[in-house]
Amino acid sequence: MGLGSGPIWMAAGLGNPGDRYSKTRHNAGARAVGRLAGDLGVKLRPARSKALVADTVTDGVRLVLACPQSFMNESGRPVAALLRFFKVEPENLIIVHDEIDLVTAKLKVKFGGGSAGHHGVESVVKALGTKDFHRVRIGVGRPLNPRVDPADYVLEAMSKKSLEELAEAEERAAQAVLSIIH
Repeated sequence: MGLGSGPIWMAAGLGNPGDRYSKTRHNAGARAVGRLAGDLGVKLRPARSKALVADTVTDGVRLVLACPQSFMNESGRPVAALLRFFKVEPENLIIVHDEIDLVTAKLKVKFGGGSAGHHGVESVVKALGTKDFHRVRIGVGRPLNPRVDPADYVLEAMSKKSLEELAEAEERAAQAVLSIIH
């Protein structure tokens, strides 16, 4: 694979590390980036920056894929370290994450703006000192029971049916990353 021409892009899928969180709503972003790695035929591997990383070229564009292995609320440090290491500008960063304020499986792509209370995005904004990066937001909906704490809801293991429903949105999120960079 040749090095891509033009700017280097990075897609970082947010989530929490370990098997305990792998099937939670909060890991939708990490699963989407993992899918994209598979679609592109690359493997995410551990890096010094406390992240799983793959460096590839797709249709002539260099793309770094990353899944921070810190907890969600501390995602900013590994993302910032990877941006510095690969010399990626913040405007060429795509953060892929779950979004409780979107109905399940709905996607929303945006550039800049607020965090909507998402602590992983807040951590990235703080570490980078800017809000000017792309976001691919994967809807996970709100709990049906209003007494369920939203933090507990995004961290609970999902049923097989819910995982399958979200898998389609995660695949579309992976394709949205490619649409942004191309």
